[in-house]
Amino acid sequence: MRDGGLTAYLEELLERVRGEDSGEPHELPVLAEADPERMAVAVVDVDGTVWAAGDAEHRVPIQSMSKAVVYGVAIDSSGMDEVLRHIDVEPSGDAFNRISLDDGSNRPANPMINAGAMTAHSLVAGRDAAHRLERIREVLSAMAGRELEIDEECYRQEIADAHRNLGIAHLVKALSELPDEPHDVVDGYTRQCALSVSVVELARIAATLANDGVLPGTEDRVLSARATRHVLSVMLTCGMYDSAGDWVSSVGIPAKSGISGGILGAVPGRGGIATYSPRLDGHGNSSRGILAFEHMSRDLDLHALRPRHRDR
Repeated sequence: MRDGGLTAYLEELLERVRGEDSGEPHELPVLAEADPERMAVAVVDVDGTVWAAGDAEHRVPIQSMSKAVVYGVAIDSSGMDEVLRHIDVEPSGDAFNRISLDDGSNRPANPMINAGAMTAHSLVAGRDAAHRLERIREVLSAMAGRELEIDEECYRQEIADAHRNLGIAHLVKALSELPDEPHDVVDGYTRQCALSVSVVELARIAATLANDGVLPGTEDRVLSARATRHVLSVMLTCGMYDSAGDWVSSVGIPAKSGISGGILGAVPGRGGIATYSPRLDGHGNSSRGILAFEHMSRDLDLHALRPRHRDR
């Protein structure tokens, strides 16, 4: 498909999914105010070329889409063995904010649920909590192609009602090994999730993951190849919360969603995709975003388990 053809395809894709009007924006006030009819999609290949349609420059809090990258930063900071000692890599089948740990190991099930994500946040090396957050912001900014800022109103609203996350952090501290104090971890994690991004920037982040941790169109590495491959594996099996099984079957792309309405997906060796629509389904994933990814996976032959065609 030629460059112009891909842009036209993305524009037509948004019209195809517009009729999916189920779900509502998240109840957090700063997210609930979102226009439910906003939509966007962007694609960035490993050379750095960008295609986009819709409200692709509209910025929203990154929320849980940051979890995948921060997990990779934690691996590069603390080492794979240390991270695996603290966080398992098994699909949980639970909601993202479930207050639970594995019965046997007392570890969070995976880094894509809040218990694992906060533990990963605390495993990023830094001399203090502020330095750790700055390291995370720097990596995400490099991948996005712009210095990202915190949506302060989003942060204020979420930290004011962070009781569940504080409960999760205290549980990990009591039964496992949260490497830092729960209040510092929850505060930093909340700020991490409030970083403001556009769909194009999300696609650039995804393209970096698809490019083995190297910024598209450059030779600048921000995550090690080993960490990136591990991140992609966990994204594929755990990135869409308790609908991960349906996602692997119908889409088959390593992905991560966020309650602001975004989904980012990385197609290894090819590029990154991101969508935005604030209407969420019962799992907390964008209804229109899921449908758009299903179409793209089928139309553009992106499923990770697609058959390899052989010359006859």
